[in-house]
Order: sequence, then C-alpha cells, then structure tokens
Amino acid sequence: MTLIDRYIDCWNQTDPEARAKAVAELWTEDATYTDPLADVTGHAGIAAVIEAAQGMFPGLVFSPGEVYDAHHHIARFTWHLGPEGGEPVAVGFDVVELAEDGRIRKVLGFLDKVPS
Repeated sequence: MTLIDRYIDCWNQTDPEARAKAVAELWTEDATYTDPLADVTGHAGIAAVIEAAQGMFPGLVFSPGEVYDAHHHIARFTWHLGPEGGEPVAVGFDVVELAEDGRIRKVLGFLDKVPS
C-alpha cells in the first residue's frame, strides 16, 4: 500500500479507535498538519481534524487525485472528496514531509476546489 493510499485510508476511517491507530502508524508523534481550516500538532489534533472533516461532509469519501510526485523526503499529491464514484465537491493538494522512519512529519494542505 502506497503512502497516498494509507493517507486516504486515514481520512476515510470513521471508527475513532481505528482512526487513532491509523494516525499513529502514519504520522510521527510531533507531526503537524496545516491547511486553510486547521493548524494542529500531534496525533490527537490530526485525528480531530479528520473527524471534523467527516462531520462537515457526512457520507462523502476521500480518494486520490491525478497528481503524485516525490523526491528525497517530500511528496505532493492531489485528493478528491465526494460521493463514492461521483464528481468531487472538494479537491485539494497536499505536500508532505517524511521522517527518517517513513512516517509523515508535516503536511501542508491547500484547497483548490471547495463547496459553496
């Protein structure tokens, strides 16, 4: 399973315990997540942002977008949020920095398309 697949799986995990476990496996303990709507540090903060996004968009799912590129300890990719198999209502672009152990140390997120 690729980094983007694991990342998207975290964002789609609705069970709080499973989500906490997935976040802990994918992110370092001191990881940061910053986008236009959130700026948090640590596993609990990241899990809370994911839960809040799911609450804002019930029934919608995240999926990988068309862009994925990586070099050194940095990756960038696009993602979609929408009904399963349907047209996305939101599209984003994330840049991630990886730690030596391959877990995510930092996410810088951008929202390219948002619902009105």
